[in-house]
Amino acid sequence: MNEAFEAHPPLTRRLAVSDVPPEGLDLDIDATPAECASLARHNALPAVRALHAELRARRWRVDGLEIDGELRASIRQTCVATLEEFDSEIVEPIHMRFAPPPDETPRSRRRHEESTEITLDEDPPDPLIGGGVDLGGVISEFFTLALDPYPRKPGAHFVEPKPDDGSLEISPFAALRRLKPRGE
Repeated sequence: MNEAFEAHPPLTRRLAVSDVPPEGLDLDIDATPAECASLARHNALPAVRALHAELRARRWRVDGLEIDGELRASIRQTCVATLEEFDSEIVEPIHMRFAPPPDETPRSRRRHEESTEITLDEDPPDPLIGGGVDLGGVISEFFTLALDPYPRKPGAHFVEPKPDDGSLEISPFAALRRLKPRGE
């Protein structure tokens, strides 16, 4: 089994809708060293040194939740140009809405919510699972999406080798041409 795809999520923090008071709830979440190591493996990074999220959970509509906040992480990445490891920081805003799946919403409330307009700027809410949300999963998802797929060490530049120094052929066909006897 590939190490990057673990059986358990790298970070979990469950929050039930019933635990969120009407005035909202502020949450500070710090990943443990084991969770940081798991996040690093999950994202094929040399290291996740620290991850912290400051979130605000509040009720949304009747039975839903709205999560706003920011995650900050200190990570170690590998430069795509030089293959050297380097440290970098991630700062990523978090905003998500959650609602009960349609089959769990009472019929009278569902008709009312279906008639409520959602603008094109808005994503539809994600489903609440078992009356709550895994904030660790939300944080992990935003962390992964914030990673640069082609990280470059500051100041790193790729220098293509020159073909005329004998160390590199322009194409594989150039090497084949050298094997072909002259005159044919």
